[in-house]
Amino acid sequence: MTIPEDSQRKIDAYLDRLRRCLHDMREEDAREIVAELRSHILDKAEVGGTVTPAGIDSALAGLGPAEALAGEYLTNDLLARAQASRSPWLVLRGLFRWASLSIAGFLILVPSLLGYILGVAFAWAAIFKPFHPQATGLWVITHGEDYDLSLHMGFGAPPTGGHEVLGWWIIPLGIGLGCAVVLLTLHIDLWFLGTFRRRRPMPIS
Repeated sequence: MTIPEDSQRKIDAYLDRLRRCLHDMREEDAREIVAELRSHILDKAEVGGTVTPAGIDSALAGLGPAEALAGEYLTNDLLARAQASRSPWLVLRGLFRWASLSIAGFLILVPSLLGYILGVAFAWAAIFKPFHPQATGLWVITHGEDYDLSLHMGFGAPPTGGHEVLGWWIIPLGIGLGCAVVLLTLHIDLWFLGTFRRRRPMPIS
């Protein structure tokens, strides 16, 4: 296969930019992506055994900017690692990246954040109850015929005009409910991430 020198420089420059953007990815995976893309570009640009400059320009234009393409691969890699590890931290990173790509990702991110925050809040209250028993717990605060529930996690003074409803039961209930909320949120997030990856085609297969 004959490749014009100018075309080879264009390919190398494009792939070098893309490779630098893949610094967060494993070295082996990044090298494999670069090799696959090089083969893809040459296949698209080849006409009768010859790679033409016009064919190279067309193939590179079809892939789009190197930085944007690298972002696609980084997103897919992050989502794959999040699914494999089932780590809430990696899942949240994947959701933030998804939210930067689409409104659907943002709509999933917001309730997920609320779920994790609520779960951590319950667990925090359970852990800090023995250290700050007077200011940690679940309070019912009455306002005439209305009432509010208020979860306090040991900061400041207990709320006025209300009474604590769980007492020391906040410890087992807080730990159990907190873990359940976090795990349920994580399970839902993993399902959404898997669905997103299946429906989102990569630039080359």
